[in-house]
Amino acid sequence: MDGVSPPRRAVRPLPNGTTMDFATRVKLAVYRHFADHGTAPSPGDIAASLGSSVADVIVAYRDLRASRVLWLEANGESIRMAPPFSGVPTQHRVRVGSRDYFANCAWDALGIVAALRPPGTVYSRCEQTLEPLELDVDIEGPGPSPWVFHSLVPAAKWWNDLVFT
Repeated sequence: MDGVSPPRRAVRPLPNGTTMDFATRVKLAVYRHFADHGTAPSPGDIAASLGSSVADVIVAYRDLRASRVLWLEANGESIRMAPPFSGVPTQHRVRVGSRDYFANCAWDALGIVAALRPPGTVYSRCEQTLEPLELDVDIEGPGPSPWVFHSLVPAAKWWNDLVFT
């Protein structure tokens, strides 16, 4: 194979008597890292937070990619996207509290504020004019704005090439 151990399907009991599989624990740790740090975690970061091996985390990353939860870089180990969070700098920056986050697109920028819950500000630009855009967003959604969101790719095809979309 590729030298990576098979997926670990070990489950952890939850207080309500149900269980959580390892890939779900990895997913939650990835999103917690993004929320806490504003950056993508490495497999080592996630392994350390879960007390697991890096190899098991990489297998879980691949499972999560197959489930369309993560978009990985070509190396299969670096997170490019954990929607709505971007693992790389983009033109779509979101400030929530004192922390900045990068979003994959304008739509995901709104999703970051929704996911984190406190009010935030989206900073982006118009792709036609390159004019800077700023939009305050709270739990009720964005304030009045002339912004228009347009996607060239139908939503059903976004995961065919998520970076282009």
